[in-house]
Amino acid sequence: MAVVDIAPEERPILDGMIGDSAAMREVYRLTRRIASSSATVLLLGETGTGKELVARAIHELSPRATGPFIRVNCGALSESLLESELFGHVKGAFTSAHENRTGRFEAAHGGTIFLDEINSVSYTLQVKLLRVLQEHEFERVGDTRTVTVDVRIVAATNRDLADLAEKGTFREDLYYRLNVLPVYLPPLRERREDIPELVRFFAEKYSAENDRHVTEVTQEALNYLTSYSWPGNVRELENYIERAIVLASDSSLTADLLPSHVRGEAPLRLGRVTRDDLDAVCTELVTMGLSDVSDDGVVHGQIMGMVERELILQVLRSCQGTQTRTAARLGINRNTLHKKIEEYGLDGEAR
Repeated sequence: MAVVDIAPEERPILDGMIGDSAAMREVYRLTRRIASSSATVLLLGETGTGKELVARAIHELSPRATGPFIRVNCGALSESLLESELFGHVKGAFTSAHENRTGRFEAAHGGTIFLDEINSVSYTLQVKLLRVLQEHEFERVGDTRTVTVDVRIVAATNRDLADLAEKGTFREDLYYRLNVLPVYLPPLRERREDIPELVRFFAEKYSAENDRHVTEVTQEALNYLTSYSWPGNVRELENYIERAIVLASDSSLTADLLPSHVRGEAPLRLGRVTRDDLDAVCTELVTMGLSDVSDDGVVHGQIMGMVERELILQVLRSCQGTQTRTAARLGINRNTLHKKIEEYGLDGEAR
């Protein structure tokens, strides 16, 4: 696959920022234009569209490039933990606070802080974020002394903050403070012309990392890759290319190395296990001699658990224990998968 040339001023700014589509050229243009300012940036786009890459590019092209770049996934922590993570705490602030701790805002002083999944921050904590944006100051948890910081904020969301503000779950004033310089990152289905170049990039990357020598992507495989809707965007594409490279037995990435649903076949989904499916399983078990299997709801529930456990285990193994890929293959949320793995004790069996 030929590499399409891109004008020097519009070339990708960081490794991983790939694409020559009109939509990506606009992202490159905006990134370069806004990097030199100190204004707050709001990155808009679905999960997996590369928001962190753009945030890093903004930082590295800015006068703050020699300062720290600090990333915080706001959606991964509870309200109390996130408050301590962002602002720090003093010894004795809460039960497990055995010593003073510097928060991420202090750590980012002189640089950039990237607040990913800003839409998940609680309404209460949004008040403190608004104060940092407006006044550049805050107090550590359990302290009365004010800390002043010089930090540029780049936030990201995969939700419509204006809609959340209208519904009353996101502060309207915070939304306006964040939405100074919005940058929209298009989903992969809106820039399909970039897929061949992305495939080439990831194929080269994972061939080198896994000591493989895949030098060709068949036209059939490429047709499937460019036709698929990519709900997980570039991140999903990268995962599937890595998998295909690892499984390849020669120099070609062929269609059979791609997941079945990418090839147009129906994906496995736990939600498709119906009552009729369970009845069929029960009938089969009775045929095998398990005469105590009845139509009792508890028994059906137990069988459902057996079916679900086995399905998750099989897909986990086929994905080499990688939970992100397994969740995508099953069509469920990664957190849901993690809970199921713990519930069924599959962590040790999946490898």
